[in-house]
Amino acid sequence: MTYVADLDSIRAAAERIAPHAHRTPVVTCDTLDDRSGRSLFLKCENFQKVGAFKYRGACNAVMSLSEEDAARGVVTHSSGNHAQALALAARTRGIPATIVMPSDAPVVKRKAVEGYGARVVECDPSQEARESGARRVIEETGATFVSPYDDPMVISGQGTTFLELHEDVPDLDAVVVPVGGGGMMSGVALAARALVPSIRIIGVEPELADDAVESVRTGRIVPQRPPRTVADGLRTSLGEMTFPIIKDLVDEIVTVSDEAIIEATKFTWERAKIVVEPSGAVGIAAVMAEAFRTRPDADRLGRVGIIVTGGNIDLDRLPW
Repeated sequence: MTYVADLDSIRAAAERIAPHAHRTPVVTCDTLDDRSGRSLFLKCENFQKVGAFKYRGACNAVMSLSEEDAARGVVTHSSGNHAQALALAARTRGIPATIVMPSDAPVVKRKAVEGYGARVVECDPSQEARESGARRVIEETGATFVSPYDDPMVISGQGTTFLELHEDVPDLDAVVVPVGGGGMMSGVALAARALVPSIRIIGVEPELADDAVESVRTGRIVPQRPPRTVADGLRTSLGEMTFPIIKDLVDEIVTVSDEAIIEATKFTWERAKIVVEPSGAVGIAAVMAEAFRTRPDADRLGRVGIIVTGGNIDLDRLPW
């Protein structure tokens, strides 16, 4: 099967973003190991620029533009980490960025985007309004649209996370990745399957946002239901580009409750001393669960890498 990205495009992305993105650390914690019954290796994308893995994909997309396209700028619709990532990547290259943000987006996130120099266009809080707002910007400026996840350059950029993890911990039995729109999940799956064919690739999503499980089960993209989960970064449906990669290459997708996500987030703060947001803690929640400890193949999953995707959390509204 041919996909929109592959190991070569991921390696090219690694070279392209190396001068700009952080190489994030891999952290271990004995208490987490004891709780999970295995050796865990946390790839800490919460230490990435803008506090999330999103900078990898946005940076790769922006840096790969031709000079002609770059001069017209970039645009996206987002109220989360991708908005900040694209704004920073555009500023780094010295090109204009426009972010279409819903009117109910947190003020702190809007200020962060504006702080990186992007122009914010406000819209009604609906997917249709966000998309139409981005189309208007494209019509007016000729800017290039950069999807938060459904873009070959974004997928390739996110896949660089596993390249680094594999270099630091080459003998992993499994890798666990949160699933939202699927950009990180598909990028990691492409890199992991190519570099370590035997590795178990496990996606995780909240029980209250289990569209990926349903999509794989039915063989078609099942739209996300109205979001209710505390893991706000995982409320997005899979994309046309990410779905086939996940369907074909990911071994399984497990779900975790919001209660388990909150517990894992707090536990990681307290014991690993890592500030992680709920969306970034779902992988930790999964391996801490009794169902994971007692799974039939548990003895073959002794060394597990977990992608901790971000650490952007409102300190005035902690989920506990």
